[in-house]
Amino acid sequence: MPASQVVCFGEILWDVLPSGKQPGGAPFNVSVHLRQLGVSAQLISGVGNDALGTELLDFVARKGLGTDYIQLDATHRTGVVQANVDDAHEVTYTIVHPVAWDYVQHDAAQAELVQRADMFVFGSLAARDATTRQSLYRLLEQARFKVFDVNLRPPHYTQEVVAHLLGKADLVKMNHHELAEIIGWLGQPLDAKAGHEAAMQWLATHFGLQGVCVTCGADGALLWAGNELYRAPGVPVAVKDTIGSGDAFLAALLKGWLIGRPPAESLRFACATGALVAMHEGATPAFSEAEVDALLVT
Repeated sequence: MPASQVVCFGEILWDVLPSGKQPGGAPFNVSVHLRQLGVSAQLISGVGNDALGTELLDFVARKGLGTDYIQLDATHRTGVVQANVDDAHEVTYTIVHPVAWDYVQHDAAQAELVQRADMFVFGSLAARDATTRQSLYRLLEQARFKVFDVNLRPPHYTQEVVAHLLGKADLVKMNHHELAEIIGWLGQPLDAKAGHEAAMQWLATHFGLQGVCVTCGADGALLWAGNELYRAPGVPVAVKDTIGSGDAFLAALLKGWLIGRPPAESLRFACATGALVAMHEGATPAFSEAEVDALLVT
């Protein structure tokens, strides 16, 4: 069995938009975008044994991803999310619970896959219920390099679980709202004068992180790595919706990390990748690296 460079763990689902349904779920989106950027990726998740599940598996295969690690659940239905895109820049979600990806069972094949991968990507949403949470916790003990894509979706998280996941991570990505919330929980309120830099540095030191990345929407992103802060401005585009743009950003950042691209360059490329996806409807539009590069020179 060939090793995957990156294994993503967690939700795969349908985002239900006014224009119809689109495949989604942050770990799934990240895995698709990694593939589009030329990185080998696999997804560990679950779908229901129903029509929506069959459609998702077909879509996964069309995107060039394997389905061997997506479990088929005869008891629980395929995940669905109602996405409200009235504000294209700030999409809100109603996430159905419970569904098949809440019941991902740990097995030896997953463990072997994760042990051999260069990176293991996970989020907080998949930890909302005990079964998948315990599977995640076991795989975290087997992973070489752990990437926590925070994605706080109320009411589907607790401070205790998020803190536990931070403690297991090597690299963490979150948005600026999540940074302020998490820092506040930990008794380190965000200082308006010190800004994000001090909070990111504190998180990195407190949890022993190799990197902390904070996205700031149209204002770009920040990366704390190697005891240095890097900044990249946002890339102005005509936004269709922001679904999946953060996932594309993360995929691009991870590719840069894997190939040893300089952090500042990786961050700029990630911002452009997220912006390119925001120009399209849905979470996983097809794109090429050449299109991303074109955004960086316009």
